[in-house]
Amino acid sequence: MVLRIKEELEEIKKRFLEHYKGSKTELNYNNDYELLIAIILSAQCTDKRVNIITPELFKKYPDIKSLANADIEEVKEIIKSCSFFNNKAKNIIEMAKKVLNEHNGKIPREHSKLIKLPGVGNKTANVFLIELEGANRMAVDTHVFRVSHRLGITDAKTVEETEKDLVEAFETDLNELHQGFVLFGRYICTAKNPKCEKCFVPDFCVSKENFKPR
Repeated sequence: MVLRIKEELEEIKKRFLEHYKGSKTELNYNNDYELLIAIILSAQCTDKRVNIITPELFKKYPDIKSLANADIEEVKEIIKSCSFFNNKAKNIIEMAKKVLNEHNGKIPREHSKLIKLPGVGNKTANVFLIELEGANRMAVDTHVFRVSHRLGITDAKTVEETEKDLVEAFETDLNELHQGFVLFGRYICTAKNPKCEKCFVPDFCVSKENFKPR
């Protein structure tokens, strides 16, 4: 449930857009193929770690076709410093095969088709469309979940419910707000020892508790 009144939500939105207008992902990529792979690898892994891994991965497998034909053990070796690398190696290869066989080698831009790809769930699809096309979507990761609860915007217990509440609360500029919440949560409103002296929305903070989705 959305807990803030309209005027409060508008003020929160205004401040985040002022601070993070035009922000982009910190994942390094050159095209839609590299972006999708990077997002899949970033699940429960830092962007910094993913950016260390992907140059070698993309050099060896520069496109969908080469990845679809990759040896899974070689892929695992390249991404082994990434969390859950066994499953991720399997997923990105299977994703590439499906894109090659069912989408003529082109990654779809429709959310309904993206979520049918191995390793691509709702959040990954939303992040992909937000970054690539500036889609008016909200993706809820651990940072967005924590920030939205600390600011008393929602009391939702799950990622799915939180996304629904944030879409209802803000309606527009969701892509910009997503990026803003991520960066705010990553560098200021951190899970441990938040940098409250740098906060630009302290009057909306309801708790320093480390909120996590169930």
